[in-house]
Amino acid sequence: MHLVLDSSSDDDNDDFLISITHVVVNANESDDETKHRGSIIGHQVLQRDRQTGHQRLYQDYFSDDPTYGHSYFRRRFRMRRTLFVRIWNAVEQHDEYFVQKRNAAGVLGLSSLQKLTAAFRMLTYGVAADATDDYIRIGESTAIESLRRFVSAVVEIFGDEYLRSPNEDDTARLLAIGESRGFPAEGQAPKVNYTINNNEYTMGYYLADGIYPSWATIVKSIPEPQGSKKKYFATAQEACRKDVERAFGVLQSRFAIVRGAARFWDQDTIGQIMRACAIMHNMIVEDERDEGDDLNYDGVGEKVNISHDETPELEEFIKNYRNIRDKDIHNQLQDDLIEHLWQHHPDLYK
Repeated sequence: MHLVLDSSSDDDNDDFLISITHVVVNANESDDETKHRGSIIGHQVLQRDRQTGHQRLYQDYFSDDPTYGHSYFRRRFRMRRTLFVRIWNAVEQHDEYFVQKRNAAGVLGLSSLQKLTAAFRMLTYGVAADATDDYIRIGESTAIESLRRFVSAVVEIFGDEYLRSPNEDDTARLLAIGESRGFPAEGQAPKVNYTINNNEYTMGYYLADGIYPSWATIVKSIPEPQGSKKKYFATAQEACRKDVERAFGVLQSRFAIVRGAARFWDQDTIGQIMRACAIMHNMIVEDERDEGDDLNYDGVGEKVNISHDETPELEEFIKNYRNIRDKDIHNQLQDDLIEHLWQHHPDLYK
């Protein structure tokens, strides 16, 4: 009997031939010490008809003439079909768990498409694991395992490319966007050198709200701005700062699992889910980026290789630390940005 039960059997093999319990009785054991092998006693057997589930799923979304076209696919899978197929092929090659197999009795198991679709439905809709069973024909425990293995595979395959530190191309793109919106910074990563209102700066800065300290690397808004210049600055700073919040809002709307309760998952799986969602978000942005973007980033030079071999001396570290926390530089940078924005983008109040 143990030859018939495949080692990967789970609740999706309930429909597989048997509901027999293999009983092994040791001659030295009493009847009370009987051990059971195979199916779980009292476990309900479901005839899921997995092949029909796969065929329906394929016809609905992946055939040459699908029931639901590209717009439906894009909405329900949160990405274009071509990108999904790219991820699908990579994950299937990376992890044998997603390769469809036959068990010892010659019965086909779940297809990789069924396992991936179940994982995607949980990620995109935030539904419970057993909510996909009636359509995909996949059991709860298999759906959970599929999601765990899927997010791990995405991180391992695509993490180095889509969760890496910014390179020179990325920095050039971000600086160009910032410049177009009134917040200039010129140079290359990791060093930054730029001029605002005839004052030189050597450290980049983050746009933040009022809860952050007044450091040289942080540009905060003005709570109750007085005068047109400060009002304009506060409006521009808050509008740009909201980009980060909107970006996370897009991530939440794209992958509902991110905004839902996380008590079911262990800490490691939650981390992998977040990384995988961020990676796929970046892949979607890359895949759907408007080719008509009038910003040109050609010829920005070689990618920067950041070295972590050298450690700055203590004296230099303390100096940099003090520079970052310099409140005078913070105030000067804010004043320079107020003047710069007013000189270059005064249309709001004129």
